[in-house]
Amino acid sequence: MKSDVEYIQLFMEYESDDMPVVYFYEVDLKDGRLALREMEIFADRTVQIENDLYREVIEVCPIPTVDELNAKAWGEGFHATIISKEEFDEIWNTKNYSRSLAAV
Repeated sequence: MKSDVEYIQLFMEYESDDMPVVYFYEVDLKDGRLALREMEIFADRTVQIENDLYREVIEVCPIPTVDELNAKAWGEGFHATIISKEEFDEIWNTKNYSRSLAAV
């Protein structure tokens, strides 16, 4: 059975300490690829959780696919992978990220 939700880990090139280096998205495949939940990981491994990604936005944009992100359709400096719900939930629930901060 195919899931209606996809979990994406997105690595970004380091820009500054106040910019995340890893993003996690829980993507609703039935609702135009909108994010249900999102997490940001900073260089110091601080985990910031966002329950309402679209709270203060003017225009709602879907989360690109892993293939689009890796094909550089959204710019350089991205590397995305699909992860499991369990991996996503572990970080969400513990607010602890001990994995790599860069794409391997």
